[in-house]
Amino acid sequence: QVQLVESGGGLVQPGGSLRLSCTLSAQTHGPYVMGWFRQAPGKEREFVAAISFDSSGTNHADYVMGRFTISRNNADFTIYLQMNSLQPEDTAVYYCAAYKDDNTVVHTAPRSYAYWGHGIQVTVSS
Repeated sequence: QVQLVESGGGLVQPGGSLRLSCTLSAQTHGPYVMGWFRQAPGKEREFVAAISFDSSGTNHADYVMGRFTISRNNADFTIYLQMNSLQPEDTAVYYCAAYKDDNTVVHTAPRSYAYWGHGIQVTVSS
């Protein structure tokens, strides 16, 4: 059983920053690819960023490139999403997700991810 717990969401003004965290706990050993997705009201869930088990492979969606950065700390099985220059269109529920794989090329499709957190709200508004 794999559990993912997100934290760090909230309300921020346009141009501001937030850092999301997600901690994985599992009864089976990895390695795990971990990533972030988001879903705005009335829209499909979309890929944001992902990182390989050893941090050597990362992928960021074009619409967050240069503003968001994914990283991980394997010592405590946690990934982070540093979000800078936030805009109202970044408002969404952000989900942490994971799948078991040692490949450094990470998947971007939601169907590739076997495990999901409950999600955390990020609201960008003045």
